[in-house]
Amino acid sequence: MKKFSTILCMGLMLMAVSSLAAQDKKSKLSVLSFTDEIQLYLDAEGFGYKDTHPDVNVNYVHVPTDQFPEVLDAYLSSGKNVPDVIGLEDAFVRKYVESGYLLPLDDLYKEVKSKMNDYPIKIGTYNGHVYALSWDICPGAMFYRRSLAKKYWGTDDPKEVQKKVASFDSFLKTARELNKKSNGRCKMVSTFADLFMPSRGARKKPWVVDDKLYIDPAMEKYMEMYKIFYDEELDICATMWSDFWYAGMNDYIVDQRNRPVEIMCYFLPTWGLHYVLEVDATGTAGDWAMCTGPSSYRWGGTWLAAYKGTNNPDAAKEMIRYLTTDDKFLENIATRYGCYVGNLNVQKKIKDSFSSSYLAGQNPYKEFCELAKKVNGNLDQATDMDIESLFSEAVTAYVTGALSKKDALVYFKQSVRKTLGIKY
Repeated sequence: MKKFSTILCMGLMLMAVSSLAAQDKKSKLSVLSFTDEIQLYLDAEGFGYKDTHPDVNVNYVHVPTDQFPEVLDAYLSSGKNVPDVIGLEDAFVRKYVESGYLLPLDDLYKEVKSKMNDYPIKIGTYNGHVYALSWDICPGAMFYRRSLAKKYWGTDDPKEVQKKVASFDSFLKTARELNKKSNGRCKMVSTFADLFMPSRGARKKPWVVDDKLYIDPAMEKYMEMYKIFYDEELDICATMWSDFWYAGMNDYIVDQRNRPVEIMCYFLPTWGLHYVLEVDATGTAGDWAMCTGPSSYRWGGTWLAAYKGTNNPDAAKEMIRYLTTDDKFLENIATRYGCYVGNLNVQKKIKDSFSSSYLAGQNPYKEFCELAKKVNGNLDQATDMDIESLFSEAVTAYVTGALSKKDALVYFKQSVRKTLGIKY
């Protein structure tokens, strides 16, 4: 009996040692992200990364978006405990793509490029190398009220409505006609600032060309039209994301004479449908439709990248490959969570099966997949956010009459040079 107990004890010890050895052999990856969405995809039962890659130990850390760049910069500058895989938000993805801190993913790109939407890859590319990949697409659209379209235009058909807003000139013409026909009670938008992202998407060139500031004609057009909307009272001068702006989605606003004011449309991307309209415009659910609007544009998104000094580059690349390009995984997050994925195989398979009661039966998935094909991915640069903040200041000064257009542009150029050191 004693001999049996000794053998049993030795057996258990060997099993424990074997188990520890197996754990030591596991790959280890640390992940830093600004969004808990990545954690959802890591932990998803049955198809998530952890269940499909049991040989990898994952340490996930979430940092709020407003603190994320500061935290990541501290890691990168010290070179200590830098996460292996990094989640990057649209607002700062180019900063890190251009930073020199990321691992090239060129081999992975060659493997998957034929089945992925083009524009997210271009945003993750710098100097001929791919540094970040994305699982999602975030093209934008024009969302409009069906009842108001029928009331003032005689139709709510997206194809017919699109004809009235197919260019910025036709959008202005339609806005003027609508304002006149409704006696000022129906405005095309609550603020022309809603058209900043479509105007940005209409550019042919980025903000910086050959190391010099470049003001694309599309952005000058934006300035001019914003001034017209302001002077002719074609909008209600709401501030985006304010209570007043949201109220217009639900017919809860009045003008200075206490008359109800109607807002025809809002410009939002994929996530704007699900997390803005469907959440904050419940009073008008079923009374919306979508069309392209004056130009194709994008807004938002999440990219995955790897630190160039990672101790496990193969495992890091495999995590990025799986979460951003794998057919089965992306089909699951598309059908279960409604994510608009950039995998063309998955799009083709599922896009016709969607219907939105919020959009009165229209299929937003199919529409957004088509819109994503038209997005220009060559316009994004690391300095965009800073430049656009200064541009917004100049536009406001011009629109409100504080500066002429010429002086506003001079102010903008000088501010960019002084703040960012970019010549003009």
